Amino acid sequence: MAVAKDQEHVAGADKVRGKDGSGGGRAGGPVALHALVEASLEGMGYELVELERGAGGVLKVTLDTPGGTRPVMIDDCERVSRQLAHVFTVENVDYGRLEVGSPGVDRRLSRRRDFERFTGVQVDIRLRALLDGRRNLRGRLAGVGGDEASPSVRLELAPPRAPGDGARRRAAGKAAAGKVKGKANAVDAAPPQVVELALSGIESARLVPELNFRGMGRDASK
Repeated sequence: MAVAKDQEHVAGADKVRGKDGSGGGRAGGPVALHALVEASLEGMGYELVELERGAGGVLKVTLDTPGGTRPVMIDDCERVSRQLAHVFTVENVDYGRLEVGSPGVDRRLSRRRDFERFTGVQVDIRLRALLDGRRNLRGRLAGVGGDEASPSVRLELAPPRAPGDGARRRAAGKAAAGKVKGKANAVDAAPPQVVELALSGIESARLVPELNFRGMGRDASK
């Protein structure tokens, strides 16, 4: 993951705030700061993926190219870091350190276009309120519905895994392999459950890392 760090600023408080202590100068509070950073990145041809404020005044900005048309390189991060440092000076935003980086394998999804782009991919979603007694859901994105004003996300839920479930599945697979070809299984798999979630009801959503280590040994042996 490409990362650029700007350490020219003096470390301050845990929150990004205005130099007068008012909470962000003309940039205002968190919502206004998010809008400021988002507008700055879009003006440079990037998308804001995530804005985090950490301890010691650290401000972390994660960016991407529109639609992921190309990878974010270290030069991109350095360019954005310089521009944001200038914007924060003009807008009177105080912070300890600025870190600009590219999305990792657990990329955050927040906008309608994010969910559209990653339809078919497995995600972890945390809801703002309980749904059938659960707030944390894992499944595969099955599309986006609703309208521009009230978008929704369709999620094909992953089946819950009970202790020992992996061993039972392996045993069932071996048993099925020994059956006569063409003979139907005694028990059909239950159809996947699909739920529709209002985008406004999603507290956070991230891609589930799907790393493929097959072939790494072959590459390493060359």
